[in-house]
Amino acid sequence: MIQFKSNYSFNILLRLIVVSILFAVMIFYNFDYIQNVYLKNQLTNTGFFINGFIIALFALGMAKLISSLFYYWREERAIGRFLINVNRDNPLPLESIHKKSLIYNRFVSMQNIYRQQATINQSALAATMVASESTRLSLPRFVSNILILTGVFGTIISLSIALAGASSLIENDGISGMGQVIHGMSTALSTTTTAIVCYIFFGYFYLKLTDVQTNLFSAIEQISSQHLIPRFSVKNENMNHQLVELIKSLRQTVANMQLSQKQYLQVADNVNRITTQYDERINGIADDMSEMKAILRQGFRLPEKPDQLDQ
Repeated sequence: MIQFKSNYSFNILLRLIVVSILFAVMIFYNFDYIQNVYLKNQLTNTGFFINGFIIALFALGMAKLISSLFYYWREERAIGRFLINVNRDNPLPLESIHKKSLIYNRFVSMQNIYRQQATINQSALAATMVASESTRLSLPRFVSNILILTGVFGTIISLSIALAGASSLIENDGISGMGQVIHGMSTALSTTTTAIVCYIFFGYFYLKLTDVQTNLFSAIEQISSQHLIPRFSVKNENMNHQLVELIKSLRQTVANMQLSQKQYLQVADNVNRITTQYDERINGIADDMSEMKAILRQGFRLPEKPDQLDQ
């Protein structure tokens, strides 16, 4: 039995939509606070640039993550259709399956290896597939690793601004220096908060995306081991097993033939017995007919031979 979650990607997409809606509602109800922290009373554009870069990086990663979820959702549906065709003993298991799907490529690859009379190495096929699909997650992996560093980068720059303001405050004892210090600390808080929130949100769904990929790869390998290798693999163990099964079938056939021969002999004995009984009855009928003829001749006073009637 193949353990496979056929709608895992779709469930993650639904979860992403629900969490995004909840996140948008929280932003709406706390918009005044967010406006005060991020938009108002900003002495420099440092906060805008750093937070904008973090959000743009987050949006780019989420776009790639969502497209990957839709891609793996199509792959899961292709596997589901393949399993339906196999369970229905369809002679064309690739019917209604897209030619660019992973299960289609795995089936065709194993079929080509089988036609070339070579040994199928499932481990090599699996490693090739994993290596090929790992490039699909390179951008989300980069975004997941860099998001938290952008917050650290923003904090460092903001602290530099705050230190510059503190230095100005010490040297000139002016109010502008204090405002610069407060602005730097506020920018450090806003950039760190933005990076942490984006990292938590993105990191969770990136982790679920890797779970989706693992679920898909596991299903393909289970199908290969349970359905494709028995179909295409030719090994000595398989041939010996088939030879043993053939000998068992031949023995059963011979036993059935012997039983049939005994039945035929019994039928022949019955036919001989019935034939003998039939002959005996025919002979009895012939004797009875001769006796009836003799009685009729005596009754009608007929001659013994037919030629005596003319006289």
